[in-house]
Amino acid sequence: MNQNIRESVIQQSEDLFEKVLGYRKHIHKNPELSYQEFETMKFISEQLTKIGIPHETGVAETGIVGVIRGNRHSENQECIGLRADIDALPIQEQNDVDYKSKNDGIMHACGHDVHTSVLLGAAEILFGMRNELKDPVKLIFQPGEEKNPGGASLMIEAGCLENPKVKEMYALHVFPDFAVGQVGTKEGLYMASCDEVYIDIIGKSGHGATPHETIDSILVGAEIVTSLQQIVSRKCDPKIPCVLNFGHFEALGTTNVVPEKVHIKGTFRTMNEEWRAKALQQITKQAELIAEAHGAKAIVEISKGYPFLENDVELTRKFVQKANNWLGEENVHDLPIRLTAEDFSFYAQEIPTCFFRIGVRNEEKGIVHGVHNSRFNIDHEALKTGMQMMVMACL
Repeated sequence: MNQNIRESVIQQSEDLFEKVLGYRKHIHKNPELSYQEFETMKFISEQLTKIGIPHETGVAETGIVGVIRGNRHSENQECIGLRADIDALPIQEQNDVDYKSKNDGIMHACGHDVHTSVLLGAAEILFGMRNELKDPVKLIFQPGEEKNPGGASLMIEAGCLENPKVKEMYALHVFPDFAVGQVGTKEGLYMASCDEVYIDIIGKSGHGATPHETIDSILVGAEIVTSLQQIVSRKCDPKIPCVLNFGHFEALGTTNVVPEKVHIKGTFRTMNEEWRAKALQQITKQAELIAEAHGAKAIVEISKGYPFLENDVELTRKFVQKANNWLGEENVHDLPIRLTAEDFSFYAQEIPTCFFRIGVRNEEKGIVHGVHNSRFNIDHEALKTGMQMMVMACL
């Protein structure tokens, strides 16, 4: 990579730092839940207008798509895509900072405010060098990453990968495990599919002293939860990463009352689409049969979520090579497989993609909390790394 270009991009990220920090503080202070990001959309649009980047708002209702073209680019030339997600989480923030969320019970606890701010900064750098870029760049600010059916799927339906066609795509995510200044990614399979499992058990309520006159929904629910674990341990090929977990079991009886209903919520995650479909059928069938054996009824609802995320091998290797030259090999890491999920996977089903992580941790400043934590925060120096990596991906 041309050293002069690298030094120029680094300098521009320094020059834009205060502006991008202002973006992050504003968005963090004004979080909006999935598919409700109307004010966030307006703010992003205002900044793109100030930069001079043509864009469209209202894509999939609250998404934004902009295109950076130089003089050498034709209108239909294939482009490089950069994505940021813009939604927040239903979490009450506990940080004592001047940009603390002012919206009760809503917080940018997953770093989407960071992703959006970084992409705005990177967009300004890329717009300034648009006539030097080999390919146009499409900016995709998407809603609803945190909630089914996944804003990425809606953006694709709305045509965000077409006109002009996106030939490859990148996205970053904050990573509290890494110190600021470090990045990581993984070629091939990286993250799992994610489906939500809801089970209602309908039994027969009655007095706890006469269980023979009831159909104990708690007993049925407990047996279902225990039995379904055998689908993973005995039906799944051990070489396929897979997890089934239940995090909600609600039975509103009391010491001497057997409740009529039990409500169970869980998540199923794996990295094989054939096994995913088979397992979801098995979960439904097994729960229904267990309930029927006890004289109860099980109503199973599967909310199908995101597919597994697979980084394109060639694209990711090129990204790592460039990152090694940019940051030094000691600051670029190979990440292990993880069974968390990301709706960026929808893009990966369509085109070559590279999803990477940027470190945001600073133990000296007490910035150590993970994502989805009410005290999550970042070392703002990570904004510079993020901008540089997004620009670098397009060079």
